[in-house]
Amino acid sequence: MFNVNRKLLSLSLILLSTIINTGCATMSGSTPAEKRQSILQMKDEVLTELFNIKPDVRAQIKKAPGYAVFSNVNVNIIFASFGGGYGLAKKNRTGKITYMEMAEVGVGLGAGVKDFRIVMVFHTQQALNEFIENGWSFGGQADAAAKASDKGAAIGKEVVINDVTLYQLTKNGLALQATIKGTKYWKAADLN
Repeated sequence: MFNVNRKLLSLSLILLSTIINTGCATMSGSTPAEKRQSILQMKDEVLTELFNIKPDVRAQIKKAPGYAVFSNVNVNIIFASFGGGYGLAKKNRTGKITYMEMAEVGVGLGAGVKDFRIVMVFHTQQALNEFIENGWSFGGQADAAAKASDKGAAIGKEVVINDVTLYQLTKNGLALQATIKGTKYWKAADLN
């Protein structure tokens, strides 16, 4: 029994250390204008990184009706998973930006913290409008990531679901998980 408790304590300390080192997916700024600027800067950084890794995505985004970019931190503690973040969706035709938030919760086996970015490319106007107006939920995830700053490795994803291509880029963290998650996206009331 003592050995199991010691292992749980060690795991808890590792998780706490990882949380402290990776930070949180929070936007900087205290005013709505500063928060919007923080989200725009995050979007530019994420797209630059994605285009460096997969240059063909630039053309895919240009010809799409729109796209979304989110920053998220996910924490897995044995049987539970929690996460949250922020981002934006942009309509390419009009240039209109909608600022959004996200949250996720799940159950399954996992341990660790993962700070990651998601880029969604919407291939139909209907898919984009549905996402902006009603949010979006989906679930199921199994992955492994180990990355600290520019060191480490991350298994990224490219998934196509209902006229939307999703790309995931892991920034910082250490996670091993197989969880069933529900993720919800919605408009940020104070930023639009």
